[in-house]
Amino acid sequence: MSRQVGATATSLPTHFRMTSGDLMPSVALGLYQSLPEEAVDAIKLALKAGYRHFDTAWVYGNESALGQAIRESDVPRNEIWVTTKLWNTFHAPEDVEPIFNESLKNLGLDYVDLYLMHWPIAHKRGSFGGTTTNHELSEDPFPTWQAMERLVESGRARNIGVSNFNIRRLAKLMSNPMKVTPAINQVEIHLFNPQPEMIKASHFMWGEEHGVVIQAWGPLSGSVGRLMLDKALSAPEIKESAEELGLTPGQVIMSWHVQRGTVVLPKSVTPSRIIENLHVVKLPDAIFEKIEKAATSYPRVRLFDPSRSWGLDVFEEGTYQRR
Repeated sequence: MSRQVGATATSLPTHFRMTSGDLMPSVALGLYQSLPEEAVDAIKLALKAGYRHFDTAWVYGNESALGQAIRESDVPRNEIWVTTKLWNTFHAPEDVEPIFNESLKNLGLDYVDLYLMHWPIAHKRGSFGGTTTNHELSEDPFPTWQAMERLVESGRARNIGVSNFNIRRLAKLMSNPMKVTPAINQVEIHLFNPQPEMIKASHFMWGEEHGVVIQAWGPLSGSVGRLMLDKALSAPEIKESAEELGLTPGQVIMSWHVQRGTVVLPKSVTPSRIIENLHVVKLPDAIFEKIEKAATSYPRVRLFDPSRSWGLDVFEEGTYQRR
């Protein structure tokens, strides 16, 4: 069974099928650090433009804005995909359900389509990292995962997954006797950090039966700053492809992501960018391969790496530049 839905010889997939059978739209509006007052208008505009997938988190502080925009729209709830996330300070199994209930209350919803473990790193309650990192639960998050599985059993989380897990951490988690396998791994992927190994692992290590769909956060290289965004949009292979195809540089990058088999989560509150980012097209093979080759040849750069402040190597890399 193909995980990509709606794809043809000339078009990209409109949805990705979860192991539960649910269909996740391939392009989402990410709400990372969007102020609540900005987010409401951005979401309403996105809904009118055709977006049906929204990604927030408890720690972003804008879950209520998403819920308000949904209630004030004329789009039925069952047509909208809502993702939110479990923050690090609530990994203790007994803390998972209460903070999930708080997210539901913030959203004003009785279920979410996807609930993610925001990071593989557990912090002690009331802290944000450093010496307060819970190393035992960070290395073995299965007890946290079991608490998340109970949310699926209750029907209040349709799907569950992880975020910012490297291959080793995800493989270790999935070696446990899970009742529900992760539907998603949401990771930083962009032109300067394409993570082909992660994408390959999702297809070949876990296969179709337990396949983990990869979501790309920061797909335009601009989630935490303007410099890398400008660099990506002005990259020669992106500019040349945009001119040849009559697309914007952003649309070329977004299309490349979906064509690679990833869900994309661009973040914007700018109306023109919101509308622009929704429109992805299948790139000619030669252009796709040109961008893929360029992306994998650039020095790798992470937009965000909290390893130092959290007191352990989150990604277990060492070869990446820090932005």
